[in-house]
Amino acid sequence: MTKRRYPSDPILVIDDEEAILLSVDTILQLAGMNNVLTCSDSRQAMAIMKQRPPSVVLLDLNMPHVDGEAILEQITTQDQHIPIIIITGRIDAETAVECMKSGAFDYIVRPVDENRLIASVKKSLQYGELRQENQALKEQLRGSSLKYPEAFESIITNSPKMLHLFNYVESIAKTSEPVLVRGETGTGKELIARAIHHISGNEGEFVAINVAGLDDNVFSDTLFGHVKGAFTGADSERPGLIERAAKGTLFLDEIGDLNPSSQIKLLRLLQEKEYMPLGQDTNRTSSARIITSTHVDLWELQQKELFRQDLHYRLRTHRIILPPLRERKEDLGVLVDHFIQCAAKTLKKKCPRIHEELMILLETYSFPGNIRELQAMVFDAMAQNDNGILSLGVFRNHITRTKLDKTRHHTSDKKHGIPITFADPLPTIKQATRMLVEEAMHRAGNNQSTAATLLGISQQALSKRLKNLE
Repeated sequence: MTKRRYPSDPILVIDDEEAILLSVDTILQLAGMNNVLTCSDSRQAMAIMKQRPPSVVLLDLNMPHVDGEAILEQITTQDQHIPIIIITGRIDAETAVECMKSGAFDYIVRPVDENRLIASVKKSLQYGELRQENQALKEQLRGSSLKYPEAFESIITNSPKMLHLFNYVESIAKTSEPVLVRGETGTGKELIARAIHHISGNEGEFVAINVAGLDDNVFSDTLFGHVKGAFTGADSERPGLIERAAKGTLFLDEIGDLNPSSQIKLLRLLQEKEYMPLGQDTNRTSSARIITSTHVDLWELQQKELFRQDLHYRLRTHRIILPPLRERKEDLGVLVDHFIQCAAKTLKKKCPRIHEELMILLETYSFPGNIRELQAMVFDAMAQNDNGILSLGVFRNHITRTKLDKTRHHTSDKKHGIPITFADPLPTIKQATRMLVEEAMHRAGNNQSTAATLLGISQQALSKRLKNLE
């Protein structure tokens, strides 16, 4: 019976010393990693990789013919996702650190310690397997479960919630009825609207406008247009967006902020499919499909008589509610990876490696600005990055600033405070501190650095508190 090879893609060891190759191969074989390739001639390394793409590369720096740094550059240029572990002598440790800045995953100093080698390779394999799993989920989401996967290509997700939502979008996209998309700022409402338009097959344009803050005259002129002489300065006829969206889709963003007079005109457009340009006394017919979005609860606005009940019912024939990022944190990894690649392309930089603590830190954050906020965080970190590992500092500083701003907002509002419910009797300061520290450590997965960020204190201060609580 053939023994299963692990990992499925080989571990490639590149070193000019046969004794080192034999030693590393033996250590890995005894640790259960029996799919190992060795290369003693650095000139053949890239050809071997092309023939059998590896899961991990162990690379010596000092070799004749082609040195390790040159091979590192070639590998990262062709496939930046292959983990590369540098093997070097003590005198080259400084160079190894520079290699990590250039994209290496880890480095090991000779003489090779068995436990250190095994731990580093296993960590590299886990990194690669996680990337493959994310890619497989993404392909599954985009392909087998959807009739129109191309419509959702701009929405980066591995979330089952989003897959269910995509299936619903496909089921209602070909109807002509209005769609109301509700979600917090930065959740991708317009992307969903564009997906609906794509699947609908409507031959006309997708036309989008944010209606927040538009008074009735501007709203009417923008949507319905005007005829010549309709008002002072109207020297020629101008068609509105509803005409531009004929046989297509008109997307009205932030519909909850529409003023009452404009709500009446929109209701007529939805009910009768008719509108009247400014300065004209006859109606025109609309063939545009209407999609609206809001970040507020229209039911609450309706109860406060700020939004018409009849318009609300017409808008929500089909209703889509987008989950905030804090409810789909399984997407953090794939989103960070995507935004890094986008930023790298824009900034003309190499994609850095993600620090292992970054995901733990991000999972503790609530993302009030959702995906748009995460995108801004990653771009800022990429802009400031000058080595092979994406800095945690930019993310920590952003989270700390956001929490401080939120705290100031709460404390400046006399009607609100930081939402904490106290037991009766009140806990002592020591008891409250213990509970707060334990909760922070639990949320941070026992990572002191991340827990300190949650608590708004330094890691040294948290370490001192933990010792006092023992």
